[in-house]
Amino acid sequence: MIDALIAGRLMGDVSRRVDKAGRTYLVARVLARNKADEEFIVNVIAFDEAACAALLALRDGQALALSGALTPKVWTDKQGIARPSLDLVAVQVMTALDGAG
Repeated sequence: MIDALIAGRLMGDVSRRVDKAGRTYLVARVLARNKADEEFIVNVIAFDEAACAALLALRDGQALALSGALTPKVWTDKQGIARPSLDLVAVQVMTALDGAG
């Protein structure tokens, strides 16, 4: 596990899911960039109530920063090229909406 702070933009809508025990959690995708301006897709899952509320307040394309446990992965595209991706269990979500109002 890697402790991480990721900043990027929400890709699409946040999805609410329910596990076998009936507990609700959220999944989302975030587009992040590194120093070399390479794009990375971050697959986000959130269980924490505050993190879930912050994610649900966002819309496609809005900026956010997330902290949590990061797992790097690799997937292969249709052309057979290995591409990096990241899985993040978000424990905190920070947005421009924080403190607004």
